[in-house]
Amino acid sequence: MGSLHVLLAHRVLDHIRAEGWTAGHHLTEQSLEPVLGTSRSPIRGALAHLAAQGILVPRPPRRGLFLARDATELALERHRPDAPAEERAYLALARARLAGELPAVLSENEAMRRTGLARDALRRVLARAAQEGWIEQRPSRRWSFLPMIDGPEACAESYTLRAVLEPAALNLPGFAPDPAVLARLRAQQEALVGGAVFRAGDAELFAANSTFHESLAALSGNRFVLQMVVRQNQLRRLVEYRAILDRERVRHQCVEHLAILQRLQEGASGAAAELLASHLAQAGAEKVRLLRRAERASPNQINKNRTHKETP
Repeated sequence: MGSLHVLLAHRVLDHIRAEGWTAGHHLTEQSLEPVLGTSRSPIRGALAHLAAQGILVPRPPRRGLFLARDATELALERHRPDAPAEERAYLALARARLAGELPAVLSENEAMRRTGLARDALRRVLARAAQEGWIEQRPSRRWSFLPMIDGPEACAESYTLRAVLEPAALNLPGFAPDPAVLARLRAQQEALVGGAVFRAGDAELFAANSTFHESLAALSGNRFVLQMVVRQNQLRRLVEYRAILDRERVRHQCVEHLAILQRLQEGASGAAAELLASHLAQAGAEKVRLLRRAERASPNQINKNRTHKETP
């Protein structure tokens, strides 16, 4: 199975969780084309990979594959295509980069030494990181880390931008609150509040949060707003993994998401925008506080990050 198929399998799993699909949901290559932005052949390989993991099952005579269990039952550590060794390696590289322990350009040989993975497995991990926007491939088996939100100052700036942009998107003339989209988001957030937040992995929680904010941005009808929100999510992915520790805090944020959705379902987009602005301001302040605490616990991190950000 090629690394592209495994990479796409990750994205299919994230999409399944984001949509909150239940067992028996029918997945087809055609339905996933607009989600994955690729042709059917690699999608076919990704679905086959998930079928080999028992996540999807065939149900003749219908074509395509079907979800074997509810999305909420797909625990990250048990069912990701790369679990458990590649998942651990992915998170280890992410944490090492955030801690300032890795240079701006990393060779595959050095990454292999750090992770203990064979080259093919390592490349799947690096391909996943590239798809998620924090590393890119360079010649001669080298990989370059991309700029990302890696500390409290950058995090504060990001949340300031989002607090201006995302609430304003709800008041744009083109904003159209699709009832089906809002219902799917509500179901997902209710599942998290109901207890799934304590069972999900960090990456799964990040995907659910990103889906909420990106879906609202998509409803704005402005493609550039959506691009900006997606990009901010890419930049903050690793620092969010580092800060998602207090599941009760995440649960409270999901409750706030539900309040925003309630206002949108009532047709009160102005009130929803006010709630979203308050939500982002509070979440940003809390995240910055957590990151500053982490920096105090690792006083050498700032200097390390400054050193490793230099372009070779």
